[in-house]
Amino acid sequence: MSPYVAAGIGTAVAAVTSPLVLAGLKRLKSRQTISEHVAEHAHKQGTPTMGGIMILIAFFVTSALTWSERSLQMVLLVIGFAILGFVDDFVVPRMVKGSRGLGWKEKLVLQVLVSVGVLSIHGFDWGFAALGTFLILFFSNAYNFSDGIDGLAATLGVILFACFLVPFFDTNLGMIGGFLVFLFWNKYPAKVFMGDVGALPIGALLGYQVFGSYELLASEIDPANVVGALVAVSLVMIAELVPVPLQILSVKLRGKRLFPKTPIHHAFQEKGWSEWKIVGVFGAAQLACVLLACLAMFYI
Repeated sequence: MSPYVAAGIGTAVAAVTSPLVLAGLKRLKSRQTISEHVAEHAHKQGTPTMGGIMILIAFFVTSALTWSERSLQMVLLVIGFAILGFVDDFVVPRMVKGSRGLGWKEKLVLQVLVSVGVLSIHGFDWGFAALGTFLILFFSNAYNFSDGIDGLAATLGVILFACFLVPFFDTNLGMIGGFLVFLFWNKYPAKVFMGDVGALPIGALLGYQVFGSYELLASEIDPANVVGALVAVSLVMIAELVPVPLQILSVKLRGKRLFPKTPIHHAFQEKGWSEWKIVGVFGAAQLACVLLACLAMFYI
């Protein structure tokens, strides 16, 4: 089937089912629990979460209609991380009173197991598995951190998956449609949040595509240029993730913060930026990173 038709069907299915998904989340009482460290978001307490299911619907429908050799790994990776996200979003908070989800150690171990298992489907190589797992975990958690401002994760998702349209056209065209459907409900003021059930698998898929893009492009373009381009396109994700462990380490060792707030978009909110402004600036920064990546790949 034509990828355009498949993406159209996937987007249409996501759009038609999105009100049903939102109604189901409300019935399940799948609600956001706001951290005490983000007091400015207290008014969002109780907003339905796990809305990333809308995007995953578009992904699964599109993948089924455009099945290829890589589809199995991508689908299994998304399913595995979505299950982890569901456990984190829904199961653990209901089983452990006062818990907001899985501990970070348990989450990382499970993410490693899923990643290595999926990457080993077509044979196992330690170097291949280690690098692929690192990228999947890095982007899964970085993208998950970006799901903290209304519309931010979805806006970045549209730009990032559009950036990888050439090597992953069939999958990403449908993903972009799913993001637009979700953004309708997630734009400020958000009626639903993406949740770990959406952000973790979407970020994992992004990491997989970063890894896969190197494999596909390095045979045609200078590998150093490809690495430079992939680093450039990842700068916003790096900015979202890296300050978090640095902040934790600084507080534990020095008793002082390095940054006003983490993830980094909250630091801008602390300075009085509106959520609209943060989404606009971060979106523009991601577009600039894509342009920088193009320059790094072809002209440096």
